[in-house]
Amino acid sequence: MIEYPAGTPGPHVFVDSLDAMHLDADDLAHLSKSLRMRDGDPLTVSDGQGNWCRATFSSSGSLQSNGTVHSVPARKRPLTVGFSLVKGSKPELVIQKLTELGIDRIVVLAAERSIVKWDDDKVGKAMQRWQRIIREAAMQSHQVRLPTIDALVPAIDWLGGTDVAIAHFGGNTIDASHTSIAIGPEGGWSDDELLAATQRVSLGTTVLRAETAAIAAGTMLTAASEHTQSDGG
Repeated sequence: MIEYPAGTPGPHVFVDSLDAMHLDADDLAHLSKSLRMRDGDPLTVSDGQGNWCRATFSSSGSLQSNGTVHSVPARKRPLTVGFSLVKGSKPELVIQKLTELGIDRIVVLAAERSIVKWDDDKVGKAMQRWQRIIREAAMQSHQVRLPTIDALVPAIDWLGGTDVAIAHFGGNTIDASHTSIAIGPEGGWSDDELLAATQRVSLGTTVLRAETAAIAAGTMLTAASEHTQSDGG
């Protein structure tokens, strides 16, 4: 039986290696000052690669393992959500929630009708911020694998992938056969982008904001995947 850290006592943190578990300065400050943890308090620790263990907190930052290292295998078919870059802090919200849901790969797309246009410098700074958001969201939701993130990928190129389905009215119901869903910008997909896509899926009968659609797609993907696993698929 595969064991997960969710439901175990204490917070969840990431370290570089479970062989020598040491908290970085920011995590140590958060646990000791914000969460008021004391020496000996329980928590769980992961390397972000699927391995985790129970441990006890130490104000020195060095953690002591309490037993077995558990390994959670990666999905045979990783789940991916791609969404077109949107304004303001909305990408951060989407990335946070997709991480909490357990999506394996996040792709920030540059669609032809995207209103937001970033240069390489802004993309680099955003990636640093997004990686931090991913880590914090994975800690909060007790994930054992950190999702990967790519930006900014030209939508016209990514939509041509054989496993990518675009969210569009009139599409098929999302089920376990789907592993990658693309969300268009507020202005919708261009004609060329629609032609590039080989599959379409529906997110329902209402018009959703781009950020809501991306989170809904992630929810439907993970639900379909977990339903199949529970059935022995």
